[in-house]
Amino acid sequence: MWIAGIGAALCLIYYGIIVCYSGISTSFVWFWPLAALFLLGFVAGGIYNRFHPKKCPLWLPVSAITFFTACAVILCVVEALVFLGAASSDVPNLDYVIVLGAKVEEGRISSSLQKRLDKAIEYSRKNPDTILILSGGKGEDEPVSEAQMMYEYLKYSGVPSRQMIMEERSTSTVENIAYSKVMIDELEQEKEKEQAGSLHKAPGPYMIVEDKPVQIGVLTSNFHVFRAIQIGKKCGIEGICGISARSDVILFAHLCVRECAAILKDKLMGNM
Repeated sequence: MWIAGIGAALCLIYYGIIVCYSGISTSFVWFWPLAALFLLGFVAGGIYNRFHPKKCPLWLPVSAITFFTACAVILCVVEALVFLGAASSDVPNLDYVIVLGAKVEEGRISSSLQKRLDKAIEYSRKNPDTILILSGGKGEDEPVSEAQMMYEYLKYSGVPSRQMIMEERSTSTVENIAYSKVMIDELEQEKEKEQAGSLHKAPGPYMIVEDKPVQIGVLTSNFHVFRAIQIGKKCGIEGICGISARSDVILFAHLCVRECAAILKDKLMGNM
């Protein structure tokens, strides 16, 4: 019970830190007081059962402990997968990298998106032949599409236009990757037609060399890499790899817990 009590106190402390740091409107912030309330209820139930053992049926504490243990195990397993994704190393010389968008605010980009774009700049300079698919549509509360804002930021930072393609229809991670794959497939079909035309015009004998598979990566915040890769595999992108961008240190634990809920939701919905 004392572990649950300490956990409740830590949840409330971290909730206060999040509110002071980024505001009460931070998405999923309600999880922490709710978790604290759940843990305190577990503690109160344990204390009541200790002092009134005959009034509490045996199935009740057994069910509570089983439920608490199951939640803890699921959280630990999913978070381990999130951390493994966050620790992924960059794969060089990819053909395409899908850069996932994030919220755009009036006159500026969010901290999360900026970190992704700074990573995209770093990668593009090391791999100048890689095409960046900038993926993100325009939300109702956004002044321009995420892809457009990403394009302007990267171009201002020196990334050549020939290395960037915008995908402006998507409104979720699933759509980000699905629509980007459609664009990549279309680009590869155009390349095949151009190559076939060149071979047809070329005089004399020539040898057909087997095409190497298209290598695709997805660049996103470190806590988001695992889910993005799994969605990519579900969308039919074989061998997709992750490129991890830094995220906010203070909010990292919160973002990982929120990502756990998103992973479970996408798994249940068949998105991954």
